[in-house]
Amino acid sequence: MEITSFWHKHKASWAELEQLVERFTRQERQITAADIDRLTHLYKKASAHLALVRSYHPADEITLYLNELVSRAHNLTYKQQSGSWQQLRHFFGVHLIGLIHKRIGFIGMAALLFIIGGVSGFAAVLVDPLNLYYVLPQGMAEQIDPTRLGEGHDAINSPVISTMIMTNNMKVAILAFVSGITFGLVPIYVLLFNGLLVGALAAVYYQADSSYAFWAYILPHGVIELTAIFIAGGAGLHMGYRLLVPGRYARKYQFLEAAKESAQLLLATLPLLFVAGIIEGYVTPSSLSLEAKYLVAAATLLLLCLWYYFGRRRQAHNASLALISK
Repeated sequence: MEITSFWHKHKASWAELEQLVERFTRQERQITAADIDRLTHLYKKASAHLALVRSYHPADEITLYLNELVSRAHNLTYKQQSGSWQQLRHFFGVHLIGLIHKRIGFIGMAALLFIIGGVSGFAAVLVDPLNLYYVLPQGMAEQIDPTRLGEGHDAINSPVISTMIMTNNMKVAILAFVSGITFGLVPIYVLLFNGLLVGALAAVYYQADSSYAFWAYILPHGVIELTAIFIAGGAGLHMGYRLLVPGRYARKYQFLEAAKESAQLLLATLPLLFVAGIIEGYVTPSSLSLEAKYLVAAATLLLLCLWYYFGRRRQAHNASLALISK
């Protein structure tokens, strides 16, 4: 290995890393998520270069220089990854969006399973209203009365209801995720069954000519809640798929890799379910007009779209920067 040519080839990236290290040291408040990504990328490259030159030229000045540079970058990288608010923003605002986009096929499949369940439940009750007693859990069908939708606002303890709803939704999301170990069978059942329930209820209110009111009580929290359930279900389906179709690598390795990625997707659902629980506990049972509730639903959909759009745009920007700097 010729050390001089190696230095000429990589000195630009080392110089950039050194400049970033100086910026991080002196101007922490002006550091962006893209800067953190770039620091991590250059640090990994420099670490690989250091390992190489150590093997051939352990006492060379370039080796000593790289050793000091990598050491400083390592300390900064660890600091940024362990305690940076910007890193947290980057994780939820960019990284998770990338994972969602990467697994959009499985998330779409989860949504499709829910829709199939919903259409089946709707059709079953529409054909014969008595099918409601077969679809809904025991004792629930007797409590359904479309004429009393929205009654009892004053009797609802919103904080308690909100907490119960959040806990239940998180259980459903975690079940849809963890049960991926069943080769995806349980996530399929969970998604179909939940769709079946919603479809059956929708049919009851449709037959009572109360669909407009029904969806006004479902959509404000449902847009966010279902998005979270689809993401968690997609994560579970992905794990199940990797158990069935491991590809070129060992089944255990592929499953563990899918589980790590899917666990991060599950993290994305927790804040979504928290917000959905707040809306379902406070907004859904409130005395707001039906039109206002539809506006809340539209606002939640818009915010989700913006979250995805800006996350993807930020990803594209970071990818462009990385490409230019190569």
